[in-house]
Formats: sequence, C-alpha cells, structure tokens
Amino acid sequence: MSASPPPGLPDDRLAVGAARLATRHAGRFAVETVQGLLADSYRRLAETARVTTHLVVLAERLTAERLDALAHVQGAPGVGLPRVLFVCSHNAGRSQLAAALLELRAAGRATVSSAGTHPAGEVDPYIAQVLTEAGADPVDAYPKPLTDEVVQAADIVITMGCGDACPVVPGRRYLDWPVADPDGAPVAAVRKIRDDIDARITELLASLPH
Repeated sequence: MSASPPPGLPDDRLAVGAARLATRHAGRFAVETVQGLLADSYRRLAETARVTTHLVVLAERLTAERLDALAHVQGAPGVGLPRVLFVCSHNAGRSQLAAALLELRAAGRATVSSAGTHPAGEVDPYIAQVLTEAGADPVDAYPKPLTDEVVQAADIVITMGCGDACPVVPGRRYLDWPVADPDGAPVAAVRKIRDDIDARITELLASLPH
C-alpha cells in the first residue's frame, strides 16, 4: 500500500517521508497512523517556525521520534535504555543544551529527547555555538512541541523553567532543574548556563544504570 500526502500538507515530499516511516514500522503501525502523525507534526511545527525551508525534513524527524516513543509505550515501557526527556517553555535554549550534552556524555547509555510546552520559532542564537565548543552535535537542535507519546515513553522527565505546564504521568521520575534562561543573554552567559547544565548531567549519569 503506498502512502499519499496527508491532507492539507505542502507537497509530495511528505509522501516519500510517510512511505519511509511506514516501511520502518511495517507490522506495527498502519500507514494511516503514520500519515496522521506526520500531518500533525508538520502542522505543529508550522505554527511557530520562523524558517520553513526544511520544515518537511523536520516534520519527518519529529514523526520518527514520536513513532519510536509510541512503539516503546505499546511495547514494554521500563525496559531497554532509560529514556530521558528535557522540557522547557520554548525548547530553544536550556532543554536543547541539556539534550545535546546528555547525548554526548551518555555515549549510548540513554535515549534522549527534548520538547517545549510553547515551542519558539527558532533556537536561541548562541546554542549551536556553545554546544559545538563542548564537542556536542547541535544537529537536532530545533524547537519541538511536547507530545503525549514522548512524555508517556519517558522514564525520567526533567523540567527546566516550564512551571507546571508539563503533564505528569504516574510512575515516572520527575526532576526540576532551576537553570537560568539563555534567551537574549550574551555568549559568555550562555557558556555558564551550558556548564551549569553539564554539571547536573554528570550527577544524572551517575544515577543511570551502567
């Protein structure tokens, strides 16, 4: 069965993405499920994105993350690698720093995600720079909406300035890191925020299974 573009979306490139994702999850999710999540991901990103050039690619990446989380929830939550979700208001600074740094430091010991309760249009200007300086890869640094699948799949949810906007799932471990907001801060201040987060990640890693 071939995948056609979800209604209301821009062009046939989405059909290619939907087909790729449906093939990857063949036997687990129907093509219609994949198309629906892709449509929803695209629309959510389009609501806030300031640059739409790569929106189709980002929508496919977000959908892949959501499908992976949904597969985990429907399979056996609590087994396999620990899943860590960082949540802040805009997913443009603190949670992006934390996710990239944990991905780097964990070296395959955890599955890492980040999201925003009110995602911004773009990542804060100095985030990619300070991540690159630390040896982390900023390639996944784009604001993403908080979705039910990702929250439900997480073993550890770490909030960073989003208040009580993050939904609570019973049985999950919740932490709150009161880290300064890099929005509008000079690069020297963003480096200090990065280093603060990095120290907290060191403590987090010590609590994860080896």
